Amino acid sequence: MLENKTALVTGASRGIGRQIAISLAAEGAFVIVNYNGSKERAEQVVREITENGGKAAAVCCNVADNDACEEMVKNLIAEYGRVDILVNNAGITRDNLLMKMSEQEFDDVINTNLKGAFHTIRHLSRYFLKQRSGRIINISSVSGITGNAGQANYSASKAGVIGLTKSVARELASRGITANAVAPGMVDTEMTEVLSDSIKEQMLAQIPLRRIGNPQDIADAVVFLASDKASYITGQVLTVDGGMTM
Repeated sequence: MLENKTALVTGASRGIGRQIAISLAAEGAFVIVNYNGSKERAEQVVREITENGGKAAAVCCNVADNDACEEMVKNLIAEYGRVDILVNNAGITRDNLLMKMSEQEFDDVINTNLKGAFHTIRHLSRYFLKQRSGRIINISSVSGITGNAGQANYSASKAGVIGLTKSVARELASRGITANAVAPGMVDTEMTEVLSDSIKEQMLAQIPLRRIGNPQDIADAVVFLASDKASYITGQVLTVDGGMTM
């Protein structure tokens, strides 16, 4: 489905990003596994992909750093010739009640989750425009749609990602470039492992399908949006949440 395509997945060393990278590679894409913190984990993702017959490479870059993003994109184009698919998955949490939240906690989340997506899109868009093709898929969250107590920073960043996605879709559509967002609900990852059992039970009660999602659920949606089957879809937010927000 994605043969001869090159995909950049940010924050791909663990969780949802890891599964997205693996799933894109399984469909034939050459996947650039971006990481910031753990080189070992990123290289493990690359090994898993290559051992299963896929193609991948690991690249370190803090997407919150604009200059570093620009350098990464230049290097990728110089080395691989083109990038066809961009998945902005890199994200962090710094949860706290609004009155206790520090400016640093707010800024850290905005800089990675929202500005990080802006940086990669900004620097890759010029190449997408030259190619007259490209797929941009931004990972948002249901928290960006409904809000979430204790996550003013995270919810604001993910709501911003939705607005960014729609604006980018309008700006780039005439050149055959699509931009969509995927908004996961409750997904079983390291981020959600820290939640107490009582909070998980409360969230589960809000899910009509009565199960917590898994990274593969999100990866399948991303693969679809990255494929030619989604060529007439742009500016949309696909919630993958078991019906939580319907």
